[in-house]
Amino acid sequence: MNGHLTGRSPSTGQGLRIAFAEGRITAITDEPDPAPGYLAPGLVDLQINGYFGHDLNDDTLSVARVRDLTEALLRHGVTRYLPTLITASEASLTRALGIIAEARAGDPLLARIIPGIHVEGPFISPMDGARGAHPLAHVREPDRAEVERWQEVSGGLVRLVTLSPHSDAAIALVRDLTAMGIRVAIGHTEASPEQIHLAAEAGAVLSTHLGNGAPAMLPRHPNILWAQLAEDRLAASFIADGHHLPADTLKTMLRAKTLARSLLVSDVAAAGGLPPGIYDQPIGGRVELSADGRLGTPGTPFLAGAALTLDFNVARVMTMAGLSLAEALDLATLNPARLLAGTEPPAFGILKIGAPADLIRFDHAPGADRLTILETYIGGEVRWTQ
Repeated sequence: MNGHLTGRSPSTGQGLRIAFAEGRITAITDEPDPAPGYLAPGLVDLQINGYFGHDLNDDTLSVARVRDLTEALLRHGVTRYLPTLITASEASLTRALGIIAEARAGDPLLARIIPGIHVEGPFISPMDGARGAHPLAHVREPDRAEVERWQEVSGGLVRLVTLSPHSDAAIALVRDLTAMGIRVAIGHTEASPEQIHLAAEAGAVLSTHLGNGAPAMLPRHPNILWAQLAEDRLAASFIADGHHLPADTLKTMLRAKTLARSLLVSDVAAAGGLPPGIYDQPIGGRVELSADGRLGTPGTPFLAGAALTLDFNVARVMTMAGLSLAEALDLATLNPARLLAGTEPPAFGILKIGAPADLIRFDHAPGADRLTILETYIGGEVRWTQ
């Protein structure tokens, strides 16, 4: 696909012209008379469990469901994402991994949008609170051989694993996974500060949804939050939906971690995008989705997952943490892409010559609780339009 798009720059507000050929950006220049809306790289989400009724974590996952989920995410400006599989039996995990691999193999669009898979668990803390909604029956000890079986069935698609480094075996697994080229994140843990630092030394690069997946009560200090915030070898992902973290907490964590080492994830579940109401989920059981996007356990103050996509998170982090539009977008484009790339330059999530023309055009009014996605482009070709 050859052509060009115009719009406003999120960083300057000035007109921008992006030319592309064969699906890649060939030139970025000023544009005196831009089309309406901002132009930016498409959103990159490293943690999606499902959306709009499409669940990745039940035993009826199919190629069609992976395709339908991806199409639903395009409406929200997501042009790259990691399907996220949580703690389950090995048979369930390997079945889901194989189906996602099959979906990618049969569809070039899915292969482009899904650069890999995030496995969150099963090597996490069995403790209530730290474990979150992950089923205790399937939490298990670290096992490199199991991960190798995941890679065999998926064709090496596992790119990110979230685990708890609360044992010597877990820290050894961090080292092994890093050697295998898998990015390792710390999450759902009650590990000691010393173990957090040892995991970073062994190769861990990320804290998964920092501030969540933690015990409800923590020592004043030391604790797992201070250790992860202080550990400069760890980036951190945050759910900025207005429900998972209070504004003061999010703002302070972003300052401590720095914007360069921070990124947004939606952690969105299958109930996201559905009308408010009561739903039964394979993971987490009965949940209540409120009109404001809060997904909780009915009759309790406890969250049961997330229901808002990254277009909401980008807008809400601006209000909650006082960020500019350009800063907030980096947390959902460049930074997650850079996390996946490791020491290499990011291959997507960035506006530069040679990068994929995977773009979004959107509107945003100050104080609005979401970006209004107008168009989503893959390789310069419009794949969704309002």
